[in-house]
Amino acid sequence: MTGKPSMETRFVHAGSDPRQQHGYVNPPIHRASTVLYEDVAAMDASQADPLKRRMPVYGRFGTPTGRAFETALTDLEGGHAAVATCSGLAAITTAILSFVRAGDHILVSDSVYLPTRKFCNSLADLGVETEYYDPGVDKSIEDLIRPTTRLVCLESPGSTTFEVQDVPAVTSVCRTHGVVTLIDNTWATPAFHRPLELGADVVVHSATKYLTGHADSILGAIVCTEDTYPAVRATAIRLGQCAGADDVYLGLRGLRTLGVRMRHHHHQAVGLASWLREQDGVRAVLHPALPGDPGHELWCRDFTGAAGLFGLELEPGPGPGRPGKPAVDALLGELRLFGLGHSYGGYESLIVPADPVTHRLPGTWTGRGPLLRVHAGFESLDDLKEDLARGLATLSAHARP
Repeated sequence: MTGKPSMETRFVHAGSDPRQQHGYVNPPIHRASTVLYEDVAAMDASQADPLKRRMPVYGRFGTPTGRAFETALTDLEGGHAAVATCSGLAAITTAILSFVRAGDHILVSDSVYLPTRKFCNSLADLGVETEYYDPGVDKSIEDLIRPTTRLVCLESPGSTTFEVQDVPAVTSVCRTHGVVTLIDNTWATPAFHRPLELGADVVVHSATKYLTGHADSILGAIVCTEDTYPAVRATAIRLGQCAGADDVYLGLRGLRTLGVRMRHHHHQAVGLASWLREQDGVRAVLHPALPGDPGHELWCRDFTGAAGLFGLELEPGPGPGRPGKPAVDALLGELRLFGLGHSYGGYESLIVPADPVTHRLPGTWTGRGPLLRVHAGFESLDDLKEDLARGLATLSAHARP
């Protein structure tokens, strides 16, 4: 083979070397803590490596199973090296803590994952100031950068409301100012989006979701450039951050079918979202792959496909507090295929109510009706439409005087 293999081929073979695995296709699962050294000289040599990467040292610093997953994901993202963590949130918090100190200022997209926001708010206790910015910002982010700004956090599309960020514009400004950029790529995965190629310095994943793909693992990952890796790896060591052998094995297994699964999630979600646009009771569908979506142009430029997760805004209803809540609850109670559960990225379809107003900056979320977050799984698309049609009919009946 001449040149670099295609992404489809790399999904299958990245991080795997059967010659080093006694001929077996998959690497073994190393459930390990203690490593026995051949002699004192070998033990001394292991302590001379501050990042604990050159040789087996102790299970907390990684095993061959974890190295295989990290190597594969690094290849797929086009990075220098990766760090596996015990969860997606652990990947986010470890990455952020790698670059901030007391007195620093960080900029965070107003549309980020809510647990990320809660963690960033808590950084005030450590003397770090968090400022949230409109995810629609482009090169004008330069107006927000201060001498103390150390980090800019992006998430594209944004969690729950699916705003697409102009990643190249933001990262180019930040690089000029020596500010590190971190982006959450859980939604698109490297199958559809490669932020390091767009100038980002660090990419984080909740590998719990699409990377593993079967709703049976809790796992996170951080992929770094050569410049950012030492800080991230050192922070992970200081925090005692590591991922379990079974979880990284499931993550590696998931990568093998990631391209195939993501293409089907794209087909399912775009088909369902397009159909929902035409249904009574639906005010808007928030999916950047749909023409007319505010983020569609940027999505076409920077992405090669779309995930199965999108937002569904219902027509506003009467009543105090959250408009139409009893009717929305009735809709959710009627569904049979869409499970009422958090997370996404597995083979199963899910739906949960969302309320961005409670945690967004004033005026940044302009939706008027109740919002649902929908994940399109691998059930029959016709069956999923029928399930939602039944729910929407219940919504309509419940809303009638």
